[in-house]
Amino acid sequence: MYTVADDHMGDTEIAQVIAFICGIIVILLMIMGLASTDWLMALGWRQGLFAHCIEESAPTPLPFNMPGPAGCYQSRDVAYIRAAAALCVVCLLTDIAATILTGLGLRSQDNRDKHKYYRFAVFCMGFALVSLLIALVIYPVCFAAELNLGNRAMWEFGWAYGVGWGAAIFLFGGAVLLLCDKESEEIYYKERKIVRDDIGGGGSMIGMGHHGGRSGTQLA
Repeated sequence: MYTVADDHMGDTEIAQVIAFICGIIVILLMIMGLASTDWLMALGWRQGLFAHCIEESAPTPLPFNMPGPAGCYQSRDVAYIRAAAALCVVCLLTDIAATILTGLGLRSQDNRDKHKYYRFAVFCMGFALVSLLIALVIYPVCFAAELNLGNRAMWEFGWAYGVGWGAAIFLFGGAVLLLCDKESEEIYYKERKIVRDDIGGGGSMIGMGHHGGRSGTQLA
């Protein structure tokens, strides 16, 4: 028997597939962002979460009075850079966990296991989103506090920082889509209860009609 709940379950399954795709996209974006040195850029200088690079034609003095010839070096030992890097790594790991859990939920045939996987996936994806947002906020705020040591008149955020915000958008979308499963679960069980009640009520009516017919025959 087809019910409204079946239609809702189908729609929600599509939502979970899209959430799974969002999780994969976030993984790719976070790997790109973590590996790049284009978070913060100035004349002759590029800075990422784990390394900074000095170009050949970089005018001196270098930003933050860093010594050394042209090349790429380990990132400066500054608290906000290390914190942002750690938070982005946490975001990547928890998003991987959320994506795996979503995939397990899609493969599961048991509704209880399916909802359990999705519930944990929502928590992981939400934690990943919060971690990433904190990193994206503290990075520019703390950099602004040391701008007087930059030795450059103009600074700009590179594409890698923008990739971080793109990942945050996909994380938010994925979490919202996973949350749709809770509403669908409630609709599903309500509809199933209504169908069972209807079947039970119909069976009782048939039983009463049958006994009534027998009584009428005996009286005759």
